[in-house]
Amino acid sequence: MKRRLAREIAVQSLYQMEMNEVSAEEAVDMLMNEVKEENEIEADVSDVSRIDEHVRDLVNGVSGSKAAIDDMLQHYLTGWQVDRLSRVDRQVLRLACFEMIFRDDVPPKAAINEAIELAKHFGTEESGKFVNGVLGRLLQALDELKPNQLKGKPNESLIENEVQEK
Repeated sequence: MKRRLAREIAVQSLYQMEMNEVSAEEAVDMLMNEVKEENEIEADVSDVSRIDEHVRDLVNGVSGSKAAIDDMLQHYLTGWQVDRLSRVDRQVLRLACFEMIFRDDVPPKAAINEAIELAKHFGTEESGKFVNGVLGRLLQALDELKPNQLKGKPNESLIENEVQEK
C-alpha cells in the first residue's frame, strides 16, 4: 500500500511539474501537504510521512532521467510520439520506465502492473491497455536496456545506440 501511495503521489507530482512548470521539490511539497491536510484518499498520515523520501526519489529520478526515458519510450510507442500522449499516460509511462530500467528494488512485472492500475485510476478507459502494450514491448528488451545503466544513472550514449539499432 505504501509503495502504491508513493507512486500515486509521484505521478501527480510529475503531472504538476509539467502542467505548472514547477520544480520537483515544489510539486512534491505541494502534493504531500495536500495529502496530509485534505487527505481525500483517506491515507494513514503516518504512512504519508514515511513515504516522503520514496516519493522524492521517484520524482527526482524520473525528472533527472527524463530525456533518456523519453528516448526509450519513443522507441516502443507504435504510431505515437511521446509529446502527443495524454499527460497522465506520459507520466505513468515515465515512472514505470524509470522503475524498470533504473531501479533494482522493483520487479519489472510489478512496475508494469502498478502502472496499469495507475493508468486506469488517473487516465481514460483505454489507458490501462495502452500502458500495458507499451511497457510489454519495453519488457521484452529489458535485458538489453538494463545493463546500459551506470550506478543508477543512464549511460546516454549506450541508450542512444540501443534505440538507433532498433
